[in-house]
Amino acid sequence: MKRIGVFFGGKSGEHEISLMSATAVIKAMDKSKYDIIKFGITKEGKWRLFKGETDRIADGSWEADSEAVDMGQLPEMIDFALPVLHGPYGEDGTIQGLFEMLDIPYAGCGVMSSAACMDKATTKKLFEEAGIPTSDFHLVYAEDVEDDIEKVADEIEADLSYVMYVKPSNMGSSVGISKVRTREELKSALVLAAKYDRRILIEEGVNCREVETGVIGNRYPEVAAVGEIVASADFYDYEAKYTDDAGTTIVVPAELPKYTIEKIKEYAKRAYIALDCSGFARTDFFVEKETGEVYINEINTIPGFTKYSMFPLIWDEAGVPFGELIERIIDYGYERYNAKNNRQTACR
Repeated sequence: MKRIGVFFGGKSGEHEISLMSATAVIKAMDKSKYDIIKFGITKEGKWRLFKGETDRIADGSWEADSEAVDMGQLPEMIDFALPVLHGPYGEDGTIQGLFEMLDIPYAGCGVMSSAACMDKATTKKLFEEAGIPTSDFHLVYAEDVEDDIEKVADEIEADLSYVMYVKPSNMGSSVGISKVRTREELKSALVLAAKYDRRILIEEGVNCREVETGVIGNRYPEVAAVGEIVASADFYDYEAKYTDDAGTTIVVPAELPKYTIEKIKEYAKRAYIALDCSGFARTDFFVEKETGEVYINEINTIPGFTKYSMFPLIWDEAGVPFGELIERIIDYGYERYNAKNNRQTACR
């Protein structure tokens, strides 16, 4: 029986979302195939081994019944790592680098693709190079905002038109994101985003429908169904994503023309390959309401697995139920690990 280490929590602003995702993932895993070892990372970055009931993860009570663990002991404790860590220190290549150094096979994208996809500004530049349409954007730095916010606002307004979205470049789940319509809102949003990252992305708004699809695989990636997010909020913010009372509706499959669906799937696969993704990822798109034009927004290398999340739903619609999806993700991780080791052996 394979010993699968499931990692959750983390130091990022998405700590609580990770707890919800990990709970769902662990419950979906086939206990007859996997011996599940649960590793929690506190908000302070302390690694803990949790042997209690899975239901205690989501509400945070797991910490009170956990024990310290030396990350250097991981190779003796697990055969495979399944990170369910959203945002910085989990989705950005850092923990992937640790698994690489410890020679532990792991699920999902590698170090480079994880880091590139986590940084929204870098991702958009790579989309442009790959010829995949994306919305207009502008990149600024927190230091410049602190030094002269009026100058920064002038530069942004010269480059983009309102409405705009201001985002920390390295953050997910809509943490630190603001929709702005005026200069004063823009300045407030820049200050907020600077609390989360030194690189701040400003995007010109698109009057659009928000849709998502998923990709799994390594050399021959497969694309899931396309789902649409219909948010009652002004935009698909943190509350709309992860609370019961936000009034958000997820429509799977999305009610779009066949040619639009095919274009979304084509762009998703091209983006996945262009950024050297592996294992699994979710790709987000905008469909312009008036023209039907499709714009890629971002790639999430460890998408949410909560009951509010799109990723499990679009794969279920594509004929891959949650338990099988996790099993395939684990298999892809082993496949990539073995392929890499075979290449290294051949070069010796």
